[in-house]
Amino acid sequence: MTVDASRGADAPPELVQLLTPEGERVEHPDYDIDLTPEEVRSLYRDLVLVRRVDLEAVALQRQGELGIWASLLGQEAAQIGSGRALTDADMAFPTYREHGVAWCRDVDPVNLLGLFRGVNHGGWDPAEHNFHLYTIVIGSQTLHAVGYAMGIQRDGANAATIAYFGDGATSQGDVNESFIWASVFNAPIVFFCQNNQWAISEPLEKQTRIPLYRRASGFGFPGIRVDGNDVFACLAVTRQALRNAREGQGPTLIEAFTYRMGAHTTTDDPTRYRVASELEAWKLKDPIERLKAYLFKNELADQAFLDSVEAEAEDLGADLRRRCLEMPDPGPLDIFDHVYTGSHALIAEERAQYAAYLEGFES
Repeated sequence: MTVDASRGADAPPELVQLLTPEGERVEHPDYDIDLTPEEVRSLYRDLVLVRRVDLEAVALQRQGELGIWASLLGQEAAQIGSGRALTDADMAFPTYREHGVAWCRDVDPVNLLGLFRGVNHGGWDPAEHNFHLYTIVIGSQTLHAVGYAMGIQRDGANAATIAYFGDGATSQGDVNESFIWASVFNAPIVFFCQNNQWAISEPLEKQTRIPLYRRASGFGFPGIRVDGNDVFACLAVTRQALRNAREGQGPTLIEAFTYRMGAHTTTDDPTRYRVASELEAWKLKDPIERLKAYLFKNELADQAFLDSVEAEAEDLGADLRRRCLEMPDPGPLDIFDHVYTGSHALIAEERAQYAAYLEGFES
């Protein structure tokens, strides 16, 4: 189903939707998906467990165990749907909020906590998981992703890249430059914009005068808006865009229309700039609740299954907490390790200078 914005000011924007907020399955002429009952249950499990990881991380930060945390609350379907569309050969380039995509790429969630706890530089091997390290600088990962995609193209590999960013990042020069390069070189890449309506405290209308997905036409490649709270639609649309990229049809911009139900990060207070009624309206579109409703309506799951997923989520949260608290504090000089793959003269010099500085406190 394509929801049409022309039906009035209160109507939702035009977007691809396969699962309504009430849990009703709808068809779309261009995008379809055929999932087994087990695959649907697996998607539900992904959504619940990833939300549990997120909630535990927020609690740990509030208790002083993490320096900061960027919550994905409300964006689980966009991340799980797109993440499960990736093949093993595809490469993902995240921002700092793609905890759900990390889950899909088998990155241990405790490594995400380690990054925000300040005990590692990321903690996972991007080549092992085909999932790049988190990028804090807004939008720079899109250029990295295009460069990687051009390398794939020249290697003749049957693979594509996907670059994640938010609505605020579309105002960055790096993102627009990456669109140009990807278009001109027909790079095998999918740009996945999670439009969660707020770039920290700046609303969407301060980022664009037109729907974000329509920007793609100006750069010469297709754009599409998908219901970002619909895991089926996110999976189907991303799967097709990645397939097109691998087949040499070039880039696609996907705008996942969703909502950041929590704060931008744990240093942010969203009550200062948005009204409670807006949040309450989006809670009715919760990605987990709509998939739960679909499972029940179609008799694909019973209460025992839901209870087992909740129990698994609780165990996951407890395990994450325990392993987070057990992380050893890094040594002061460890910050110089793993900056480069090998030795580097400048890093060695800086390490020696800092070591001498620290020794001055021992006398």
